[in-house]
Amino acid sequence: MKNIFKKKTKDVTITPVFVYTAATEGNSAVNNAFSLSKQSMDYASLPWVVFTDPQIAGAGIDEIEAEKKGIPFEVSKLDLVHVPRALAAQDTRGFIKLIRNTETDKLIGARVIAPEGGELIQQLSMAIKFGITVKDLAESFYPYLTLGEGIKLAAITFGKDVSKLSCCAS
Repeated sequence: MKNIFKKKTKDVTITPVFVYTAATEGNSAVNNAFSLSKQSMDYASLPWVVFTDPQIAGAGIDEIEAEKKGIPFEVSKLDLVHVPRALAAQDTRGFIKLIRNTETDKLIGARVIAPEGGELIQQLSMAIKFGITVKDLAESFYPYLTLGEGIKLAAITFGKDVSKLSCCAS
């Protein structure tokens, strides 16, 4: 009997191979087939997660892609040792890295390595999708003693040294 698991197959699309993209693509295909609307997919803010410990997550483009596209960018990388929640949980493995367009201040990419990186990346994906600026992220409210507060701190570090900030930084 032939081993079907060794058979090489190809997908019918060249899009990202995630359950959540397939579901959205299927919905779009049905809507396009049975209506006059012609939806297209935009993967610019697509979040992804590798469920390791700690988790590895990302959304948007990285520095290499920004450079290839000629986008002026700046990077902020905040080690979790600067996030009060990570200190309280006694798990400071990882970082939050934000990539912003220096001309527009809009977030264009993010990478997170953290115990709950998959939970953090959705907010950053939404910020990329809706053109949120790093200034907006830095000035938003974040509950104290949440890992999400690390996003605010990472945004603040574009202009300040986070190690010199007090609790509930601003």
